[in-house]
Amino acid sequence: MSRSDRKREHIQYALTTGQSRQAGFDDIAFVHHSLPNTSVSDINLSTKIGELLLSSPIFINAMTGGGGEETLKINHDLALAAKETGLALAVGSQMSALKDPKERKTFEIVRKTNPNGVIFANIGSEATVSQARDVVEMIGADALQIHLNVIQELAMPEGDRSFKGSLDRIQKIASQLEVPVIIKETGFGMSSETIRLLETSEAIAFDVGGYGGVNFAKIENSRRERRMSYFDDWGIPTPISIIEATSTTSRTVIASGGIQSPLDLLKSLALGANAGGMAGYLLKLLLERSLKDLIDEINIFHQDLRMMMCALGVTNIHKLNTVPLVISGNSYHWLQARGFKPEKFSRRQRNDEQKDG
Repeated sequence: MSRSDRKREHIQYALTTGQSRQAGFDDIAFVHHSLPNTSVSDINLSTKIGELLLSSPIFINAMTGGGGEETLKINHDLALAAKETGLALAVGSQMSALKDPKERKTFEIVRKTNPNGVIFANIGSEATVSQARDVVEMIGADALQIHLNVIQELAMPEGDRSFKGSLDRIQKIASQLEVPVIIKETGFGMSSETIRLLETSEAIAFDVGGYGGVNFAKIENSRRERRMSYFDDWGIPTPISIIEATSTTSRTVIASGGIQSPLDLLKSLALGANAGGMAGYLLKLLLERSLKDLIDEINIFHQDLRMMMCALGVTNIHKLNTVPLVISGNSYHWLQARGFKPEKFSRRQRNDEQKDG
């Protein structure tokens, strides 16, 4: 099977396997505040990834490209949605365009469609510095995502079987590239041990890509004669991975993996993430409904975030990490066993607007 055929097949499997609602967000609950002293009109949704300023904490995370006209149309529409709503946008892995120049247009379309937007290039940890520069130049990217997809590759019938030297390549790219580098998992989460290793690079941010969103192990298992079923439930749920990451590093942490609602995103931000990437949920909206429905849904996300932030008594993203919340269920037990003291989140001291003068 060609790489472009596999890209198209991945899209269909992503739509049919869907999202399991197993990311663990239901284990997180906000402590209600009856005197918020805030106004919806005062809410500021801007945030930063490293020094990159974003007008919204939502961004369209890496999905596709390299699959011919079908993926060109998807990336055009995603770029248009990003332009209309002010979101940043990441493309899928561009290795296909390096191997087959005919596929370049399926990625270049995002910059043509959204010339002034914030766009992230994307490549795997097998890439060289030269290849990293090529994919950034291809779309005039503002940053580069380097994705980690060990489990997907192992489950993929034609996937890689050796991952030696990945950290060394990441370190070289991050130190020599002219744009900031973000390290991204692809659905299996990042542990504190992984974050400590990645901190040896000059990456500005870590996208935890937690378990609970599009499951690439299940997608690849659907393509196998003999399923590697032990990988279907492999990984660290997104809220847990956010806490493992934010407890380990002072660099920017990005949430992704199973974010399906404004409440999921708000919980991610309150746990310490600076932004949240969405992929499968938005792709399904686009392909099964329409571009207009996708744009409308993003605008509703923004409205709902403002409403909930007002209810919590905070006017900007940064102050969300002072809001008390309660962690229960499997998330509580995991964090307690790993020594991350989940009870500290319920005892946080609220930074009330009354104290801001």
